[in-house]
Parts: sequence; C-alpha cells; structure tokens
Amino acid sequence: MEPGIGFAVGAALVWGLYLFVLKQSFDGFPATVLIVYANAFAIALYSPVLIGSMGVDGILGALAAFGISEVGILLTTAGMTAAATVAFLRALAVGEVSYVAPISKIVPVFVLPIEVVVLRQALTPLQVAGVVVATVAVYVANYRGGSISAPVRRATTSNAAQLAVLSAACFAVADVAKRIGLQELAIPSTLWLPLFLGAVLVVALPFAIRAHPGTVRADLPKLVAAGGIVAVGEYLTTLAFGLVPASIASPIVNTQAIVAVLLGGVLLNEQHFGTRLLAALLAVVGVGMIAL
Repeated sequence: MEPGIGFAVGAALVWGLYLFVLKQSFDGFPATVLIVYANAFAIALYSPVLIGSMGVDGILGALAAFGISEVGILLTTAGMTAAATVAFLRALAVGEVSYVAPISKIVPVFVLPIEVVVLRQALTPLQVAGVVVATVAVYVANYRGGSISAPVRRATTSNAAQLAVLSAACFAVADVAKRIGLQELAIPSTLWLPLFLGAVLVVALPFAIRAHPGTVRADLPKLVAAGGIVAVGEYLTTLAFGLVPASIASPIVNTQAIVAVLLGGVLLNEQHFGTRLLAALLAVVGVGMIAL
C-alpha cells in the first residue's frame, strides 16, 4: 500500500472515533469553545514532536520563508475548517450521529469539481459515476420509507441535513487548500499541523469567548483527550495530503463516516441503523470510485 493511502486510512479510523466522542461526551457543548480547547491541547501535546523534528532554528527558518501565498493558503484552510467544524457540531446537536455523519462526509463530491476548476484535474467517467453514487448515499441516509421523494423533501427542511451539507462543502475547500499548501507550496508537514490548528483556534476564539460556559474545569480531562485525538488525526491527515492528491486522500479520510455510524448504531442504539449503514457503505463506494 502506498504510504499516503495508509496514512489516510489511519486518519479515517481516528476521525471516526472522534465523531463518536463528540456526540457521546460533548453533546450541547458550545462548538467554538470545543474547537479552541481541543486545538490548544492538540498543539500542546504535539509541540515536543515539532521541536524534536525541526528544532527551534529550523522552525524559525521555515517561518521566515513564508510569503503571501503561504499565509493566504493557511488562512483559507483554517477559516474553512473552522466554519465546517462549527456547522458539523451544530448538525450533531440537532441530529443523530448516524444520520449526520454520512451526509457530512460527502466532502469528495465537492473536492473533485474544485480541483477540476482550480488545479485543472481531469474528470474520468468513473469519477463522475462516483459522484452520482455518493449523492445517492445522501438520499438513502434521508429515507424513512413511503414516497421516494420524501428524503429530498426532508433534506431541504432538515436543519441537521442542511448543516451537514454545508460542513461538507467547507471541508472540501479546506482539503483542496491543504493539498496546495503541502504539495504545490511545499510547506513542511511537521510545521503545517501546529500552524493550521493554531489558525483555526484564532478564527474560532472571538466566537468562543462569547459562547464560553464560564467554567470547564469538570470537562478538562475530556477536552485533553479530545485534543489528543485531534493531534493524532490531524497528523495522519497532514501526512496523507502531503503525499497524494486531495481527490484521493479526501475520499479515504472521509470513510470515517463508517466508523461513526457503526459506533453510533451499536453503542448508542440509534434508530434506522440499517438504512444509515447502507448509506455510509454507498458513500464509501462512491468516494472510492472518485479516488480511482
């Protein structure tokens, strides 16, 4: 297996666990506050790896080489990721994880057209078919029986579905920007992780200050654990996007929906598990076709 694909598979498993932890342990927790704390702890936990890999002089030298392009692509990735995460957490707050996850993880459906326009990537017939299959997965995730048009009507009126689709679109922009930063601009992957997480933190901080619940002392152990998961997941994701195109890495990473659906259905006993599992499997097939 190509190393980049292996890293993407590992990231999918870690992020799938993270989706489950968010719903199980942070239901109702302000989204922006969670982003700030999780990212801060992730950076703190990752710092020894960064310093050990690059050293202080290496870090300062790499930062000194940054220009407008590097700063712009970093801010774009961070801003879109922050917006996507907030939309996803709000979708989780109003919908079940096994309903929201398959919809929010159709990111590659948006990634491929963006890469075609921005990076002139060719679109094969198989990839077009993959987009269709992944779109059908969204339909199946919304199906509750009865009229075949019912899922479409529900998706257009469901807050959870709309937020999940918005999250997927924002994550797609962030994925393409991340690929440009790590490959076209050759930003060191070791340095990208703390810069990216720090930029997302800064974007979310003003909103988090307004939404802060006052004290999070009782939640600190959970927040530290969330930060650890974020650090590992983002590290594997960064390695994957630094080695393979976004249209390959993104579909694989977003199979995290399968992990989330399985955990939500089995451990939380959420309803319509069979239908949503089918939707998640269709999403995997679709994004797999896109990646071929």
